[in-house]
This record gives sequence, structure tokens and C-alpha cells, in this order.
Amino acid sequence: MAARARSRRRSRGRGNRRRKRVEKRIQWSLLLGGAAVFLLWRFVEAHPVLSVWVASVLVGTTVVAFAVWLRARHHRSLLQAERDLAIGGTDGMSGAEFEQWTARLLRRSGCVDVRVVGGAGDAGADVVAKAPDGRRVVVQCKRYSNNVGTKAVQLFAGTDRLYHKADVSLLVTTAGFTADARKVAAGVGILLVDRPALAEWARTGTPPFSMTRPTPQRGRAGVQGSRSSVEP
Repeated sequence: MAARARSRRRSRGRGNRRRKRVEKRIQWSLLLGGAAVFLLWRFVEAHPVLSVWVASVLVGTTVVAFAVWLRARHHRSLLQAERDLAIGGTDGMSGAEFEQWTARLLRRSGCVDVRVVGGAGDAGADVVAKAPDGRRVVVQCKRYSNNVGTKAVQLFAGTDRLYHKADVSLLVTTAGFTADARKVAAGVGILLVDRPALAEWARTGTPPFSMTRPTPQRGRAGVQGSRSSVEP
């Protein structure tokens, strides 16, 4: 008990010292800010014409710098859009860069609320988005040079709908898929997007899935667990 009380006193003491340091910084900031305002006011009062000229130069320089920054940003966006049209641009990417590339592709295709969520503990989802009709799109990205096998498909099938509540499940790769992986995906309703399909998607901006919810067929609506499978 005594040790716990000493620990609490030390914690309170550290907290008080931190608060005092913050208060002192605030006081110094207010003092220096007030001094700067006072000196600026005295300068303007003593040199009104020069002050107007200096202010005009500063404003003009700021406007020019902002315009140059906007132009450079627009130019970078155009270059990025051109690179995104070519599948070859993904070959030198890391896995994280490929996820960002896929997210941009989804936005360009009309999806909204696009988020990159890949990383530790992602439970199989790298990018999530919402189709124009409100369906939830969940994407797993594989920046591979060899074909993706059944294990990756099975792992994604275990989390795409049950955990991530996907309406559309995409497994996207820069390579291809084994025949067994395609069979598994067809059985669990995961859309496989291989390199040729991804290249076409990037070139045209048209995703390999319908952007509008299909009309339920008579007699098929309400069947629990039914998962449509579309191959690119």
C-alpha cells in the first residue's frame, strides 16, 4: 500500500511539472506574440508607405508561390493518372504501393469511401470501398510474380463476408491464379482479377464487376449463403 501511494505521488508530481512547463511555454508564446505585434504596429506607424510596399510584395509572393504549388500538384496528379493506366507500372511496386494503386483504381471506377486497410491484423482485407449502389467491396491485393494458389483464396473466403461483410469480394493480383484456385473461388463467390483483367480494368476504368446491384431472379431471392462467382 505504501509503495502504491508513493507511486501515485510520483505520478501526480510528474503531471504537475508537465502542466507547469506547458503553462510557461504558453506564457512565453503570448509574450513574444504580443511583442511582435507591438513592433509591427510601431513600424507601420513610422513607415506607412514602406509598410504598404512590403505588404504588397509579401502578398504577391504568397499568391505566386501558391499558384506554382497548385500547378505542380496538378502536374503530379496527371503523371500519376498516366502511370495508373499501365499495368507495367505495378511491377516495381511494393505490396503497400500496390494497395494504394488499387485504391486509386477503385476511385477512378466510381467507388466511394475507398480506404486502404492492409497491414497487421487486416484479416485478409487490403482495400475496402463502396460501390455506387451502396454495396460493400472488399479487396485483397497480391503483388506477386508467381500464380496465386488455393491457400490465399481459402483464407480470404474465411473472412471476406463473415468478418468484413463484403457484398463484392475481389482477389486482385499482378500475376495469375492456379486452376485449383479458380475452382475454389468459383465455389465461394470470390471474383479473381488476374494480370490481363487488371490491365484491362486499368486501361478502361471499367471494373470487372457490375457497379449496380443485379435484379434478383424469381425463386432465387432470399437464399442464404448464395454467392455469385464471376471470372474475368
